[in-house]
Amino acid sequence: MTSPLSRLASLKIKLGALVGLSVLVTAVVATIGASHGVEPWLVIPVSVAVALIVTQVLATGMTAPLREMTIAAGGMARGDYRVRVSATGADEVAVLARAFNEMAADLADVDRHRRDLVANVSHELRTPAAALRAVLENMVDGVTPADQAGLASVLAQSERLSDLVTDLLALSRLDAGITPLGTDDVVVRTLIDQAVADLALTGRGVPVEVQVTPADLTVRGEPTRLQQAVTNLIDNAMRHTGAGGAVRVRARREDEATQPRWVLDVADDGPGIAPQDRDRIFARFGTASEGGTGIGLAITRWVAEIHGGRVEAIDPEPGRGGARLRLDLPVTPPTRTRLQTLPQAPISLQGNEIIAKQGASVPAKPILTPSPAIPATTPTTRPPRDASPPVIDGIFGRLWPDRDTPGRPRLLLAALGVGLLAAVILPNRTGGLATTLVLLAGAATLIAAPQRRTPKTVVCAVLGVGLALIPTLRAAPWLIPLSLLAGAVVAVVGLTPARSLTALIGSAVSWPLAGLRGLPWLGRMLTPTHGRRVNWALARTIALSAVLLLVYGALFASADAVMAHWISLLMPNLSIDSAVARAFVFAAVAGIVLAGVYIATNPIADAALTLPPGRPARHTWEWTAPTGIVIATYVAFIAAQASAWFGGHGYVERATGLTYAEYVHQGFGQLVVATALTLGVVGFASRRAPRGDSGDRLRLRLILGTLCLLTLLVAGSALWRMNLYQEAYGFTAPRLVVDTFEIWVAAVVLMVMAAGIRLHGRWIPRAAALTGAGLVLALGLMNPDAWVANRNLDLAATSGKFDADYLAGLSADAVPTLIARLPDSRARCVIGASSISRAPADDALEWNLGRSRARHTLAKAAWSQSDLVAACPSPASISRG
Repeated sequence: MTSPLSRLASLKIKLGALVGLSVLVTAVVATIGASHGVEPWLVIPVSVAVALIVTQVLATGMTAPLREMTIAAGGMARGDYRVRVSATGADEVAVLARAFNEMAADLADVDRHRRDLVANVSHELRTPAAALRAVLENMVDGVTPADQAGLASVLAQSERLSDLVTDLLALSRLDAGITPLGTDDVVVRTLIDQAVADLALTGRGVPVEVQVTPADLTVRGEPTRLQQAVTNLIDNAMRHTGAGGAVRVRARREDEATQPRWVLDVADDGPGIAPQDRDRIFARFGTASEGGTGIGLAITRWVAEIHGGRVEAIDPEPGRGGARLRLDLPVTPPTRTRLQTLPQAPISLQGNEIIAKQGASVPAKPILTPSPAIPATTPTTRPPRDASPPVIDGIFGRLWPDRDTPGRPRLLLAALGVGLLAAVILPNRTGGLATTLVLLAGAATLIAAPQRRTPKTVVCAVLGVGLALIPTLRAAPWLIPLSLLAGAVVAVVGLTPARSLTALIGSAVSWPLAGLRGLPWLGRMLTPTHGRRVNWALARTIALSAVLLLVYGALFASADAVMAHWISLLMPNLSIDSAVARAFVFAAVAGIVLAGVYIATNPIADAALTLPPGRPARHTWEWTAPTGIVIATYVAFIAAQASAWFGGHGYVERATGLTYAEYVHQGFGQLVVATALTLGVVGFASRRAPRGDSGDRLRLRLILGTLCLLTLLVAGSALWRMNLYQEAYGFTAPRLVVDTFEIWVAAVVLMVMAAGIRLHGRWIPRAAALTGAGLVLALGLMNPDAWVANRNLDLAATSGKFDADYLAGLSADAVPTLIARLPDSRARCVIGASSISRAPADDALEWNLGRSRARHTLAKAAWSQSDLVAACPSPASISRG
């Protein structure tokens, strides 16, 4: 995917534009939300999420070439030179990517030549070496006499080996670029005659016809190199000319307008060169026939190019067959004192052969152009997707890898649908059926995310559905955030494989972080692919249909009053403030559900968050001493409790100066904290205690079992203290919640004791989380406000004290209880002061069982508004502490 900033020519400018646009979008979104009355707790996360999405979109492809280069460099280190990186754009990264591709192509070419060298040289060395060995073995065995003819044969094979080694040394000098070029006057006729005379010693017996025009043609050049080039051309022609044939050498001067040149044509009567092979014969090891290394003509091409000319195969002479090679050089070559690089012919792909471009050479300095073609045997590839991770992968590392997590467009559409549902039915409504519908829709989307069902996911689904019903069943507003928190814990347990306490905490934290971690995953889903065309075509169709519905609905509503009335019944309030609020609700709810889907499909690594096994202490006292101190303090506290129990109120007042109610209230919070901290002490001891033999295990069970029993006693004492305090000062919903928390801590302690039997407790964190969620569900189902009202009315009946202010502050859940148990005068006083008497009627999506029952009970009482606002009697009031 191309970056929207790809047209910018500087990476600095891109980064500046990225930061500026992200900040601008964030500021605009936050300003719009704040100016239209959206709550800050909704504005801030949505603004941050929008900024992250904008950053992800704008930064797409900016650093992809760098990551691809890292992967490609690793492949090159292993000998794979096929990989090419993306090189779009015009910034520094794109320039580097093109240079990298050029380097990769050059390295691939060098590697191919290296393999060709091994293959060709092995082939060429094998023949003379085998022949030489055979002759020598025959001489040693007496099969062939060691006479002049035999020694001549040995000498011929050794000379062939020597020629091959000389060619290889010459090639190595060319590659090293160490051959100097010193020009001098060269007589062309003398140059050719010397080459013919040297080749006559080889005994080939092929006649050579020489013609030079003018006869005294003299040129400038490096004599040794020119001699080498001409000798190679004539030798090549003699090799391919059979008996009865001849080699024709023609040299002439051509005075061109730009630069005088001289041309040397060497023709033979051999089989000729096919047109498709004419360029290849000048490449290294590019021989088109048997019996040569393919190095001589490559050297000839190099000599021609350092003199500013070229060598090529041209059509045969008119009326003749065979091959004709032409050396075309300037009379006065350019001054070059040192070879900078070995010329190579750029390559192109024709069939399965590598063909050199005629007369071309590679310059000393690279030019950033698209990579040359690669042979069919080594095709160009791109780094695999999982080998080119996004930048975000570097932030989370191995803790939370994303191994190309497959996108699931249906779940994306479902999350967007939940967000749209929330935007339509939640704003401007109190908790009720609408809240439950959104929660159930979100829960259904999350339940569909895991790839397989397990008993754990079934239990979590049941708990989640029950918690989602709380906003519809109960009117107490404090129950909704508590049930949402418990539902989030249930979702984390059900969607992730986390088992340890640290892994569960990390998985819970990963939910909001999924908004950042899941951006690459979201980007992959939003990128159209062949397999998703149908889904996205459906999405586009739905979007287009929705737009047309809105346009035509608005037109017809403005044209007809009845139509407008019907639409108003179906459509929510679409004022500017309402539309902005709905947009924020849509983004928040859809983002939360989509983040949950991501942690279900790609949960954070459990092993990375789980603490390693504890190292057993070398000495027993290292863990028994701290644990023993805690046990001692528990024993002392229980003894103090026993003395207060048996000594009674008088002993407490004499010893502390506090009333008994003040005494029990003073320590409840500390006892709750102490029992919770004890779980940490148990965890420390279980990690440090050795378990090597039965004695160690028995000691661990006894000490931790004692500590857990004492903790249960303290938890019971805390609950007893709270009960005494509430009997004195009254019952409230927060105190009921604290009681529930202490019961949950006691349940976890019981789990620890059960795990101590087998010294295996990996199941405890999950069980504790689900137990806590179950207690929240039980708390909601028990109708806590009605329970609190009942207990306070019982207390008022025995003490004569009645707190109308607190009872009036209870939710509508308590109204049926209050009307049923209070006298009419007091009931009218309490209900008249409560919010239910002034609350507007609920619509269908706002329906709530608690409010519905309260209104039904009020309707049966048939109280008028004047009855509800009548002055209350002056009751005795009790403090709620």
